[in-house]
Amino acid sequence: MTVRVKICGVTCVEDAEAAIVAGADLIGLNFYRPSPRYLERASARAIRQAIGPRAQVVGVFVNETRSVIVELAQELGLDMLQFHGDEEESALCGWVLPVIRALRVRPGEALAAISRTHADYILLDTFNSGLYGGSGVARPLEELEHLDLSRVLISGGLNAANVAKAAALGPYAVDAASGVESTPGIKDHLKLRSFVANAKSAR
Repeated sequence: MTVRVKICGVTCVEDAEAAIVAGADLIGLNFYRPSPRYLERASARAIRQAIGPRAQVVGVFVNETRSVIVELAQELGLDMLQFHGDEEESALCGWVLPVIRALRVRPGEALAAISRTHADYILLDTFNSGLYGGSGVARPLEELEHLDLSRVLISGGLNAANVAKAAALGPYAVDAASGVESTPGIKDHLKLRSFVANAKSAR
């Protein structure tokens, strides 16, 4: 089976459509207000409706209250929840939807990060003290070569030029936001198509 591809931080219907046509399996919608990829509810509803059943929709949250997450998950029919902040492990429990725990990992800390969370899936992002994802900073992939990545989404500075190397490691998925953009929050459709094609063709 080819690797799954998650395109995160989609902010408009046109970009969601382009991602799906290119072959993306998961679309991330960002509900963290300070992010340039933040979505108001009306925009999120329009994107979710346009996606339909063609891809899984992941709600991305940063230190959000449980009540808000429940409300958005129900309203939008989310398929998965991604926690990308400083949430305690207890905040990841008790959900009816699969949970992705995003961890901002320094070089050399990948194995420990994978081992310390019991979420359904783990997104390994590059550590940046001032950002919750979307930094565009690449992470060293060599440290992942001998790890069990069956529930891991590799993220952090992936683009069309390096995604094949990440995909070849056999993760659950590869993830990109800034690496397929022309400006923050706006996807470059050529970069997007190249990213998905290169990920899916990796061996």
